Amino acid sequence: MSTVPIARTTEVANGVFLIKDTCNVYLIVSHDEAGSRTAVAVDFGSGLALDVIESLGIERITDIVMTHHHRDQGQGLPRAVELGIPIHVPPVEVDLFSDVESMWSTRALENDYNLRQDRFSLLESVPVASTVPEYRTGTYGGIELRVVPTPGHTIGSVTYLLDRDGETIAFTGDLIYGPGKVWSLAASQWSYSNHEGPAMTILSCYLLADERPTTLLPSHGEPMRDALAALDLLALQMQSYVDSRRWYPWDLNDRLRYPWKQLTEHLLLNRSSLSCFYALLSDTGEALFIDFGYDVTTGLPTGNDRASRRPWLASIPSLKALYGVTAITAVLPTHYHDDHVAGMPLLRDVEGTEIWSPANVAPILADPWLHDLPCQWYDAIPSDRVLPLGESFTWNEYQITVHEQPGHTLYAAAFEVTVDGVTVLFTGDQQENLGIPGERREILNYQYRNGFRIADYRKSAELYKRVGPGLMVSGHWEPRWVDEGYLDYLVEEGQFVWDIHNALLPFEDYNFTADSIFVRLTPYRSDVTAGSTVRFSAFMRNPQFETVQASVKPIVPPGWDAPAELTRTLEAGEEVTFEFDVVVGGPVTRARVAVDVQAGEHLLGQAAEAIVTVRPTSR
Repeated sequence: MSTVPIARTTEVANGVFLIKDTCNVYLIVSHDEAGSRTAVAVDFGSGLALDVIESLGIERITDIVMTHHHRDQGQGLPRAVELGIPIHVPPVEVDLFSDVESMWSTRALENDYNLRQDRFSLLESVPVASTVPEYRTGTYGGIELRVVPTPGHTIGSVTYLLDRDGETIAFTGDLIYGPGKVWSLAASQWSYSNHEGPAMTILSCYLLADERPTTLLPSHGEPMRDALAALDLLALQMQSYVDSRRWYPWDLNDRLRYPWKQLTEHLLLNRSSLSCFYALLSDTGEALFIDFGYDVTTGLPTGNDRASRRPWLASIPSLKALYGVTAITAVLPTHYHDDHVAGMPLLRDVEGTEIWSPANVAPILADPWLHDLPCQWYDAIPSDRVLPLGESFTWNEYQITVHEQPGHTLYAAAFEVTVDGVTVLFTGDQQENLGIPGERREILNYQYRNGFRIADYRKSAELYKRVGPGLMVSGHWEPRWVDEGYLDYLVEEGQFVWDIHNALLPFEDYNFTADSIFVRLTPYRSDVTAGSTVRFSAFMRNPQFETVQASVKPIVPPGWDAPAELTRTLEAGEEVTFEFDVVVGGPVTRARVAVDVQAGEHLLGQAAEAIVTVRPTSR
């Protein structure tokens, strides 16, 4: 015979009740417009709060805000769904609430080096009303809560701050258990033999302490009335833990408080981010960023799902405090890769920063599903301004020129600007800037799936010679003060890349690109409802050195409708686009559409594919 557990409730602050469930659930009491006594729940446990609200004189729970995705925090959320209670979750972990089935169906289990506790997620998805606004205040059931990112226990964890009766109460989730202690170290080990989570815990303790909380209310453990002392002790003891697992001590407070390195008086390098980003300072007090990916990072955890990636704005306070920056006007991406753009949407939402993208980068950011490209952010990032290639624009006292710069990726640009009398060229991930003529070969960072072409590094070397920069700054390596010999050396390296590809690939027989792809199909990914029509474009290059009759035959799942064949006469090396419509069938996850291609007598086969997920038609 099963029994209903008796919930233990305690009023831990004026109008704030603690309910001992699978985790500590907190009810923050308010009064609605009709005068009814209502509450907002911080985390939900197994749902015992629903069984005790009447005894507390609470009529209903209006909203639930979650600190993180673990099952002990929210296994009872289906009970809330049945009652129509809105659920609000951390933005980094939204997929582990609203689409957890994707994690369960795709999570690697064999030969697994991913130690994140994402399998301690809900067993089934729940509808999400909203993601909570990090660095800002959200209002739930009349209760105002400030949302602070506090990664450590999980990557996407947040803390909620409530100002009441002159106190600042922090609902910390599992960031801290008690003074100097955490609920779990295992949860903070995000990747094999590494320590990203413990290091992030330290940073989160520092940043939460900056908010001057007076009381900490943890998900496990007892309320802490001396909040700052508890956070300081945890930061100190966790620092010893982190240092014990490194070859040398890591001053995380210094990394957080002083992340900026001055290259010139008005040009700063952020040394704490996963990929380098830069701040150009104006005499107006404004700053302009070049790139902004993962700010103040302690490493990149295993996994490529959204919940493994944490954008935040941890270095912005120090920029304002140390350099008098009053506004971050705009951010310029050198290319579309996530480690260079992940933080841009949050920067725009919180700081009002506009995203100004080169003309060849903006479309990729705006539609990450269009092409089959690596390292893209999960969501569309629309640009506030599109910068024409080969042209200059003015920002305050600076003139900035946007140069096309293919190589590392086809969709990249270099930015030229004169700062403090030095011509600076921002080159993204093009090369490492460490080559020494006659001693050490320069590593040119080309990846074939990025759209690399064998002449790209010759063209970029010509660009560098034409600009003649005094300083070249990159995405992952030390700045390079440039002399003429280094620029000549890059010309030689560009020619070497050309020569070695010509030696290895059969360009004498086929007119194709370095990735040996003849055909591309877009959109590469689609998510539609049953019975919808999807228009595809097959971009094809004639690989023959003669005029041919080319044919493209769509290949679709049984029951789907598509044209039988499309044909066209192509000149040698001609590039064309075949367009066709496909009417999709019933619900399916990741169905494959392909094109079978022939160029003259040459059978290229099913040379390109696209992925379509079909969802049921809503009723």
